[in-house]
Amino acid sequence: KINASATARMRGRLVLNGTTEIRGSLGEISATHVSLATAIWLQTMVPLTAGDTVELQGYFRVADGYFAADQTSFWGCKIG
Repeated sequence: KINASATARMRGRLVLNGTTEIRGSLGEISATHVSLATAIWLQTMVPLTAGDTVELQGYFRVADGYFAADQTSFWGCKIG
């Protein structure tokens, strides 16, 4: 977010089917927030079945801020 507070701490996690936090997916950037440049990288592995959904839930602590929805990327691959 442009002009966000420098004290904001970005946190995120991945959630399976809207209810269950995917183990190992919680992450936080504890460095000073930089407008339009701060990013958070979350990675984990989870078995999925047809119809499963994975969503990013993100928030800021200490001060408010916003995630750029049009700049969020998600990749996946099939193993096996």
